Amino acid sequence: CWARGTATFMIGGSRCTRRCGFCDVTTARPDALDPGEPDRVARAVSELGLRFAVITCVARDDLEDGGAAQMAATIRAILARCPGTGVEVLISDYKGDEAALGVVLDASPQVLSHNIETVERLQRRVRPAAGYRRSLSVLRRAGELRPGIPTKSGLMLGLGERDEEIEVTLRDLRGVGVTLLTLGQYLRPSADQLPGDRYLSPQEFDSWEQRALALGFRGVIAGPLVRSSYHADEAGEKTTEPRA
Repeated sequence: CWARGTATFMIGGSRCTRRCGFCDVTTARPDALDPGEPDRVARAVSELGLRFAVITCVARDDLEDGGAAQMAATIRAILARCPGTGVEVLISDYKGDEAALGVVLDASPQVLSHNIETVERLQRRVRPAAGYRRSLSVLRRAGELRPGIPTKSGLMLGLGERDEEIEVTLRDLRGVGVTLLTLGQYLRPSADQLPGDRYLSPQEFDSWEQRALALGFRGVIAGPLVRSSYHADEAGEKTTEPRA
C-alpha cells in the first residue's frame, strides 16, 4: 500500500460499541469524538503524499448519528487539503439510519464501502449487533441516494460458510447494486475471537473472483491475504463506469 501511495485510517477512537466475533478492536464505552481528528487525518494524507485514502471507523452506537458527521468532516477535510486524492469510506450500518447515511454521501467520497462480512446463516455468530438484511438495505439505499458513488462490500471466507451460501450472498449484493467486491481469508486475530473453519486455496479464490465477475461485479479483488482496503485504489479506478 505504501508503495502505491495508499493508506487506511481508522477514525472515531479506538473503542467500539459492538463486539463482532472476528474483530480484535476493544469493546468499551468510547471517549468523546475529537473535533480535531478530521484535520489531522487530512494533514497526514497530505504529508504522506497519498493518492488514495481509505477511511474506516469503529462503530459508535453511542452517538445519535453513529459517527456519520465525523466521517463526513474527514472526507471534506481531505478533499479540501488534497483535491487530487481519492477517498473511499468503509462505514458501519448506522443502525439503518438513512439520514446518517445521507450525511456521509453528501460529502462525496469516491467509493462507499460497507462489509456484509459473511453469509446470512452465520451473521448472528459473526456480528451479533448487525444484520444481513440491514446491510443489504444500507447498500441499496446508498446507491439510490447517490447513484454516482459506487458501492463496495466484502466477505471473509473460512468461517464455516458453504459454497452455495457464498453464491447467494454474491447474488444478493449484486441485486442491491454493489459493483466492487473483496473476498479474503478469515484469519483469527487471537484466541478470543472466532476460530476459523478452513483455509481456502489461492485457486479457490481465483475461482470465486471469476464467478463474481460473471455475476456483473466490475471490480473484484480476491485472495488469502485480501482485506477490505487491499488495493482499494485499484477498485477505485473502475468507478467511472455505470453502476449496473
